[in-house]
Amino acid sequence: MLRSDAEAGLLEIEAGAHWPQIIAASNAMKCPNGSVWSIRQKQTGVDAVCLGGSISANAHGRGMLQQPLVADIENLTMVNAEGEVLFCDRTTNVRLFSLVIGGYGMFGIIYAATLRLTPRQCMVRVVEVIDLDDAMSAVYRRTAEGCTYGDFQFVIDPHDHGFLHRGVFACYKPLFDERDFPATHSDLSPQHWLELLRLAHEDKARAFQLYSEHYLSTNGSRYWSDAMQLSTYLPSYADYLENHRTTTNASTEKESLIIGEHYLPEDNLLGFMSAARAILQQYGTEVIYGTIRAIQRDTESFLPWAKADYVCVIFNLRTPHNPAGLEKTANTFRALIDATIALKGSFFLTYHRFATVAQVEAVYPQFREWLELKKHYDPSELFMSEWYAYYRDAFEQQASSHEQHQGQ
Repeated sequence: MLRSDAEAGLLEIEAGAHWPQIIAASNAMKCPNGSVWSIRQKQTGVDAVCLGGSISANAHGRGMLQQPLVADIENLTMVNAEGEVLFCDRTTNVRLFSLVIGGYGMFGIIYAATLRLTPRQCMVRVVEVIDLDDAMSAVYRRTAEGCTYGDFQFVIDPHDHGFLHRGVFACYKPLFDERDFPATHSDLSPQHWLELLRLAHEDKARAFQLYSEHYLSTNGSRYWSDAMQLSTYLPSYADYLENHRTTTNASTEKESLIIGEHYLPEDNLLGFMSAARAILQQYGTEVIYGTIRAIQRDTESFLPWAKADYVCVIFNLRTPHNPAGLEKTANTFRALIDATIALKGSFFLTYHRFATVAQVEAVYPQFREWLELKKHYDPSELFMSEWYAYYRDAFEQQASSHEQHQGQ
């Protein structure tokens, strides 16, 4: 921790800090009214991620009325390709500020950042099992009741009539009377998560039954607004895939999950999920985990994935590490991206490299300018990634082919 302002709720911390450290540092600050400061949001699913990485991805959490992380960043300090230390905010080095946040590490090394904090609150969990037809009205209903966080975990069993349609909607509502907090509550242990993961591979119907029963049993449980954003991460997942093959799929082929995020205007959510069901069934692609969240428009980063107020749909696809498995997942995600584009949506750029140049450009029309700015700020391409190199070359190849075609 470098600096803190308990009056304004600002915390400057080195960008190598992981989120549990950031939460601890914010909790150590006392608000003027005697309460405790807290982070607003962090990415879900994993905690051992540094602040600089989250800023570079412009991550988001399960906030129902929040912009991506850019809205929580007061300023940042970075080191550019020339070794210069630069301070960036909304008035100083403004262009770099917008490029570094959501810039995937391509414009410099983030040394430190100042986070905008929020008072820590006690939250009560509100859980119901609903269909997507009722999802948006449920979101409005819960937000009207004061819920500030929430997400929807949908059925992943393709044989269930509720596939991608029915799910567990869990919200978190501020509890202003904290006299009897903390109440006892229990969430799933890593062992129970591994069991659900096994069932997600082998018995999806049972997995959803147990998952929904657990969450319904926690209706009314209480959590701190920052602690409930921490996750049960399963580093032994890879070991599970190696050691727990099903009898119907005894392949020794390695496999993993490949994630994709798709963002839709709320009016187009049902149409997209209907298209997604058809796509997944067409390719026979297996979903292991999926969720739906809300995100508000990002008005500040240069390459925003949240181009409007969107509903965010996340798929984790089971992918064998062989040519057929990779091709199936690639074709599935390309089809999902086409459906997203047709419904005026967006998708996250760096989870995989399956999107075509045309698909990237359809959703990110400023991408060529972004590539030019990368070369402007880092002409020797000191900061590099496989993802960047792939799309740099793909866009250059397309431009060269277009010039040759015009020349003929």
